[in-house]
Amino acid sequence: MAAQEQSPPSSLEGNKPGFPKKILANSLEDKHLCNSCQKVLRRPLQAQCGHRFCSFCFNKIVSSGPQKCSACIKEDLFEDPTSILKQGGAFPDNAARREVEALAAVCPNEECTWTGTIKEFEASHEDNCDFMIIMCPSCKELMRANEQERHNERECPERTLNCRYCKEPFLLKNIKAHDEICPKYPMICEGCAKKKIPREKYVDHIKFCSKCKAPCRFHVVGLEVENEKLHDHERQCSYEHLNLLLAAGAALELQLQSEKAKVAELSRRCQELELKVGTFENIACVLNREMERSCSTMEAYNRQHRLDQDKIEILNNKVRQLERTVSLRDLSIVEMEGKMRDMSAATYDGIFVWKISDFTKKRQDAVAGRAPAMFSPAFYTSKYGYKMCLRIYLNGDGTGRGTHLSLFFVVMRGHSDALLKWPFNQKVTLMLLDQNSREHIIDAFRPDVSSSSFQRPVSDMNIASGCPLFCPLPKLDSKNSYIRDDTIFIKAIVDLTGL
Repeated sequence: MAAQEQSPPSSLEGNKPGFPKKILANSLEDKHLCNSCQKVLRRPLQAQCGHRFCSFCFNKIVSSGPQKCSACIKEDLFEDPTSILKQGGAFPDNAARREVEALAAVCPNEECTWTGTIKEFEASHEDNCDFMIIMCPSCKELMRANEQERHNERECPERTLNCRYCKEPFLLKNIKAHDEICPKYPMICEGCAKKKIPREKYVDHIKFCSKCKAPCRFHVVGLEVENEKLHDHERQCSYEHLNLLLAAGAALELQLQSEKAKVAELSRRCQELELKVGTFENIACVLNREMERSCSTMEAYNRQHRLDQDKIEILNNKVRQLERTVSLRDLSIVEMEGKMRDMSAATYDGIFVWKISDFTKKRQDAVAGRAPAMFSPAFYTSKYGYKMCLRIYLNGDGTGRGTHLSLFFVVMRGHSDALLKWPFNQKVTLMLLDQNSREHIIDAFRPDVSSSSFQRPVSDMNIASGCPLFCPLPKLDSKNSYIRDDTIFIKAIVDLTGL
């Protein structure tokens, strides 16, 4: 019983992925699946993010270093660092393991009728099922485990056999090659017809066998005769041997004449080839001289090309320097033009009129969010007085967004701030001018001296303060004289009393 309670060593070592899904006898639940191989959990580990993995799958994932949990990413639950899988970052989930091992199971191999629990399947049946598909290590053919013995003994084309003559092992596919070299293979004497002569003794047998035919000394022009008649044959057939030698000599003479003719023909062709080779050698010499001249010319062109490339690089550097200089000049010009526009638009009496042209396009940009706010040029209460500007939201801001035109007053940092009285406490009047000079939209306020908007600026400008509900947008869209030629006019008046 104690042996049955132990888990299989292979599973404890964590060298197998999860169980196949079809092992379950009942319905499958997602909580029993590995988040990597999507099979039934084997030796489950739970990561810090809460997802479960087979021990084998988890170790495979983190073998190349820390990885992001794919299940967290898929479920849109990724959090750093809990969703990072790393070595030592998971613990054995024994509760899930016991739950999985208690599930009813069937063998996934076809025709196998085994049933039990997953724990029993893993402990005693998984690696011992007779219907398990295995591969022959020699021929790579797939078969069931219970067919392996018959396959190895009778069917495998790569199986090893022992020679019935010399008892040496060889592969089945090499049986014919082995028969050709086997030293014990039985041979038959062609002379005396004796059988079962081992190949290693066959040569000695034919030397002494009286029935075997052996060549006489004139075998080049004669015949083979039996060993026992060889001496009589050579003594009695001298005349026949001379006739055979005469015929062979005549044939050799004819062959020699034919060979002489061929040699003469080859000699003639060699002379012709020598003439052609001489001609080709002359041509090759001329071509070599031309090639040398071409190489010299090419080298000179290459040197000139390198010099030209160096000059081009120098000129390119000068062009880039000039382009940088021009760009800096352009920036300086743009800055100067901006300052000149600001200076030309600036006023020094506390009264400022801001002309906003292309109103329709700028309003569309504000609605789309591309340019929700615009700043006016700066204006002053006097040449050495307060520096101010206006800020307008053509689609509203804050409580007026989408319903009103919002207009704000901004105190800016000026050159003479150290000489001025702070906080700023002058009455401000803001106006949207009716271009028929009838019904201007007017709003006025006196600064809240406790607000940071009216203290001495420590940056380029203070926080804007003004009227988020300055003018309802429908009033601009109706027929009136606030917009004419796609232009509106904003007027600001700063009360100079006390300055």
